[in-house]
Amino acid sequence: MPLHSSTFEYLQPTQDQIEAMARVRAAAKEYADAIEIGIPDGPDKTFILRAHRQNAMWANVAITRQADGTPRQ
Repeated sequence: MPLHSSTFEYLQPTQDQIEAMARVRAAAKEYADAIEIGIPDGPDKTFILRAHRQNAMWANVAITRQADGTPRQ
């Protein structure tokens, strides 16, 4: 499936998307705080937090774009 021509360009989110992103970010922060408290320091914890951060960023993409990169309306 080819990617939409705007896939790698900045996409200004709609107001509804901004609000959805804020809710998802708040939930991601809460989960990150639980990881910080509940998991001992070490490489596994570092990996978990980095992977979680990446997932949170992908959530923003999912809110604003279709799978092929087409902007969501």
